[in-house]
Amino acid sequence: MQFRTFFKKLPDPRGEFVRLCAPHMVGRWAHPEAVCTCLHDYAAATVEDHDLREALLRGISETGVPTIENEWVPASKQSEIGPTFTRIAKPTLQCMFEPSTN
Repeated sequence: MQFRTFFKKLPDPRGEFVRLCAPHMVGRWAHPEAVCTCLHDYAAATVEDHDLREALLRGISETGVPTIENEWVPASKQSEIGPTFTRIAKPTLQCMFEPSTN
């Protein structure tokens, strides 16, 4: 089953993302759920392309850091991986160092 198909079948993909992401953040950040929620809502939201956004969310939820493996996106979009990381750099750092804890 592909990752995006898995997330689409979930009643709350955002909640599932946070559930998978947070254990990677425990011990690194004071508010792991806030960091994961921020990464989902702000950093990944800057990525307009669906395939790249889904790959980014997969990387964060599996490793706790923004990552995109080439095989997670169509070959025609692999050249966009670098620019995607440039686009998410600032919101990612804000999420990690200034997450809202409200």
